[in-house]
Amino acid sequence: MRCTRMPSLIQVEHLVKRYSGRRVPGSREVMSALNDVSFSLAPGRTLALVGESGSGKSTLALCLAGLERPTSGRIWFGGRDIVALDEKELRTVRPQIQLVFQDPVSSLNPRFTALEILREPLIVQRSGGRRETSESALAMLESVGLSREMASRGVGEFSGGQRQRLAIARALSLAPKLVILDEALSALDCSVQAQIANLLLELQSSFALTYLFITHDLAMAAHLGDEIAVMDRGRVVEQGVPEKILHTPEQEATRRLVAAIPGSNVTPRLPRAL
Repeated sequence: MRCTRMPSLIQVEHLVKRYSGRRVPGSREVMSALNDVSFSLAPGRTLALVGESGSGKSTLALCLAGLERPTSGRIWFGGRDIVALDEKELRTVRPQIQLVFQDPVSSLNPRFTALEILREPLIVQRSGGRRETSESALAMLESVGLSREMASRGVGEFSGGQRQRLAIARALSLAPKLVILDEALSALDCSVQAQIANLLLELQSSFALTYLFITHDLAMAAHLGDEIAVMDRGRVVEQGVPEKILHTPEQEATRRLVAAIPGSNVTPRLPRAL
C-alpha cells in the first residue's frame, strides 16, 4: 500500500531575522539570528530543533508564535502566511500556537493560584462562564498529573517539576494546534526530565498534539522527536530521522552535539507510520 504524505500544519519558507544595530564582530555585516530557515511540520508529529546556545532556536520560536516579526520569509499556518498578518489578525492566531519556556516561574503569575492560572487564558478568550472555566481548568490540571486538591495552591508551593506541569497545562488550556517547547526540560534534574518527557508523549497521544521541541540535548531530541533539525549560526544545517542524525551525522555542528551525549545508550524514538 502506498504511503500518503500528510499536509503540513506549519511550513516555514526562507525565514530571515536580522537585528539592526547588531553586527558580526570585525565586519560591517548585520547579524542574522535566522538565515534562510525552511522546514515543515505535519499534524500530530514532533520536530526536535537542536543546536548550541546562540544558534537561533529561541528566535525561531518567537517568530513562529507571532511574538517577533521576521525580516523576510513566510510562515504558513492554517492556510495563512502569518508573517503578512497585522497585529489584530495575529491575535486570532496566537491562541493556536502556545509556548512553554525553560523557566515556568517567569511565565506564571506568582500572585495566582493554580486554578486562576489555568482559568486566565479561558477568561481572556471568553471560553465560558466561571463554572465552565473552573471545571475545564481542573480537568486540565488532572491531565498533567496534578490533583484537583492542588488547585488552591500558589506557584511558590509547587516543586520545579510541578511548576512545569502547570505551565504545560496552561499552554494546553486553549486546545492549541501547535505547542512550542523552548528548552522546557533543561532546568529540571534527570529523573524529573524523564517524567515530563513521558508526560509530553502521553499528552501528544491523548490530544493529537503537534510539538516543536527546542533543546540543546540531542539525546532528549532523539527520544521525543519524529525528526530532528540541527541549527548552527542561524541555519538548519542538517535534518533527518533520529537514527540517521545520531549514527551518521554529516555536519560538524551535528557531530559536536553527538559527541556531547554522555555515554552511548541513546534510544531514538521509533518511526511512526504517516
